[in-house]
Amino acid sequence: MSRRLLLGAFGDAGHAFPIMALGRRLAERGNDVWVQTWDRWQADIEAAGMRFASAPEYPVFPQLGQRPLDHYEAATRAAIDTLPLVDEVRPHAVVSDILTLGPALAGELRGAPVATLIPHLDPRGELGWPPFSSGARPARTRAGRALWERLGLRVDRSLDQGQDELNRARATVGLPPVPGHHGGISRQLALVGSVPQLDYPRTQPRVNTHTVGPFVWEPPSGDLELPPGDAPLVVVAPSTIQDPEGDLLRAALHGLAGAPVRVLAAHNRVSDADTVASEPIDVPDNATLVPWMRYSQVMPEADVILCHAGHGTLLRALSYGKPVVAIPAAGDMFENAARLAWSGAGLRLPRRLAGARAVRSAVLTALSDPSYATKAAEIAAWIAAGDGVDRAAPLVEAFADRR
Repeated sequence: MSRRLLLGAFGDAGHAFPIMALGRRLAERGNDVWVQTWDRWQADIEAAGMRFASAPEYPVFPQLGQRPLDHYEAATRAAIDTLPLVDEVRPHAVVSDILTLGPALAGELRGAPVATLIPHLDPRGELGWPPFSSGARPARTRAGRALWERLGLRVDRSLDQGQDELNRARATVGLPPVPGHHGGISRQLALVGSVPQLDYPRTQPRVNTHTVGPFVWEPPSGDLELPPGDAPLVVVAPSTIQDPEGDLLRAALHGLAGAPVRVLAAHNRVSDADTVASEPIDVPDNATLVPWMRYSQVMPEADVILCHAGHGTLLRALSYGKPVVAIPAAGDMFENAARLAWSGAGLRLPRRLAGARAVRSAVLTALSDPSYATKAAEIAAWIAAGDGVDRAAPLVEAFADRR
């Protein structure tokens, strides 16, 4: 049976690529897949056998002569603008990125079942857990749990406000309110693109939620020549947007200079090949610095991955069984790094303390202590049994067939 499926993700690679990976697999399985996203991904989508639909882009930051839209204003406008696309596709189901409410609201208005793809850790916590993205760990004592519970009441007030804003947006487009927190996550089907080894033990079931593994999409690029020799290989994979000054690169290259390792580092297109923020980077003899790297080529050859703990990069490293040294820079990177350390598959360093000496010590510790590689290999084995698209595609098809 060929199903008409509309997938939506308005955003940068961390949100667009997982949707594109799922869409490609669904198209390979014979479904008629439309992907609504930003124009920059059109060629890749069409080359993979999917249909492209241009997503509206609204100003959400101050611009001269324009008042920026807040998240829910943009979602409301996107829902209205997406209705003609929904009417054209007549989808059996809509799958929307967690931050992309426009296609989800438009699909619901037309009676299509709506699923949510969460391309990172599930943000829904439990009583007694620290706030999501705080980078804190669950308490191990009664006093600690009481502290997190008191703080959780304050977090709940913020979630209440977000839910009120969501329901006002729903009312604007003619939809009824939804109860509880995290109303933007589908109660019918939620696909979590992470691994159970990074999820704290839960006591409350998440109905119709499936942790399926990473959704991997990689733009085509050429192979790189790896640094020569047989010393352990350290791959430095900084965030594409969170480190414009190249602090992680500088600390890694300076700290690992002269160490008994080979270093392959990328500045991931935040600058030209020679400078970051117009300041030259010193590259030691045991290191190679490149503009961009294809993770599927270099990570299998690595012994340790050093990164900012963006979820996509972190899961790629763990999927190859590689221990990770994480230096979180912003947002949910703090949560990702905390879960990594909790899992035992790597170490985290606070950014403020991540100088050259600390980076060198952490990397050499990850290399010398086999427990980190052992835990990473356990995660890799779980992913190898079926990654996000392997597990998610049949769930989406069954979801669409229930209509």
